[in-house]
Amino acid sequence: MTSKLEQLKQYTTVVADTGDFDAIARLKPVDATTNPSLLLKAAALPRYTEHLARATEGARGDAGLACDRFAVAVGKDILGVIPGRISTEVDARLSFDTEATLDRARRLIGLYDEHGVGRERVLIKIASTWEGIRAAEQLEREGIQTNLTLLFSFAQAAACADAGVFLISPFVGRIYDWYKKANGRDYVGAEDPGVQSVSRIYRYYKANGYETVVMGASFRNLGQIEQLAGCDRLTISPDLLQQLADTQGDLPRALQAGGGEARQVLDEGTFRWQMNEDAMGTEKLAEGIRLFARDQEKLEALLSSL
Repeated sequence: MTSKLEQLKQYTTVVADTGDFDAIARLKPVDATTNPSLLLKAAALPRYTEHLARATEGARGDAGLACDRFAVAVGKDILGVIPGRISTEVDARLSFDTEATLDRARRLIGLYDEHGVGRERVLIKIASTWEGIRAAEQLEREGIQTNLTLLFSFAQAAACADAGVFLISPFVGRIYDWYKKANGRDYVGAEDPGVQSVSRIYRYYKANGYETVVMGASFRNLGQIEQLAGCDRLTISPDLLQQLADTQGDLPRALQAGGGEARQVLDEGTFRWQMNEDAMGTEKLAEGIRLFARDQEKLEALLSSL
């Protein structure tokens, strides 16, 4: 019998949620994705010492540029061992500034171009704020495809689809965390609020003919992954990928199209109101931006100290 990882790959494109080159080479996902937190962990690995030094040398004292150079260098390495794309994130501190997000995204694409990596192999990760979604809409028009991250609410998903973004990353585990803490109980299987959120978004997209890819992210356990087998893509940590690789047993397709809601078109006021009404979505988006911003600052401090 094949492993659950191999069975999952029959229904879903598997993406590695890590900057660890060795783990990616071992587990052979199609795509990979990084963020400031993962890059900070990668910076502690001996393999990336030279990248850190080169990123600093070329940044002319600009810590933000050094971080972008490091992220692109790590991304280029990863692209050498995967057939698909790398997702590289814009500084989370720009999440409420459309023009600054556009400038940083274009810079990342330019840095990849300097490394000989075409934009067709890169997704620019942007937080799913109203301002971030507007930046992504413009980038898509320019032929720069995007991955809208820190997505917790249906309003974010609906707005992203109407903006024509290439891919969204709804955060299964962080939604689960919020409801577990708020309600003082655990959730398993199909009752998991994170699983329900991604399932609703997936069915909505399919029912309304959206081409935006749904990539479930931020998993806490194998059960969440198994419930979303059949989603367009799933981005999974190396530990959970290894557990899937080591586990035998049937893994049937769980997520199917059908039963999706009618299309919603959200203007800015409606989007902000729906976010305001969603305590979980509002709190987790703000928390996620803060956490990524702190890790960005730590990475900048590390690069400045070299």
